[in-house]
Amino acid sequence: MNFHFPKEERLKSQKAIKALFLNGKTLVKYPVKVYYIPQSELKTSKATFAVPKKNFKHAVTRNRIKRQMREAYRLHKHMLTVNNGSNFALLFLYINKEMPQYEQLQSSICSLLKKLDHEAS
Repeated sequence: MNFHFPKEERLKSQKAIKALFLNGKTLVKYPVKVYYIPQSELKTSKATFAVPKKNFKHAVTRNRIKRQMREAYRLHKHMLTVNNGSNFALLFLYINKEMPQYEQLQSSICSLLKKLDHEAS
């Protein structure tokens, strides 16, 4: 199993991120919300992570939460198997106002990936 999260799997395009917010479907498992768009032309699913500045004023705390969400995704992305060549553009958004426990983030992202896998098939 490949537990890497290389550059090719990171969603960085501002145009794609804007499209996720405008046209993307959502799933929620508190405290994480995921926006997604199926994209068959992608080789692999691409993901990005966001924490609102409104809820966390200090960049240090926002970066820590994003780092924890990336780690949880990296360890569980294998649950999002390739279904009929369908891959996704994903944006994980942290929606709570308090600092999370890593286990809580991990379970939320894990269950969101399972839901997403079932919706894709």
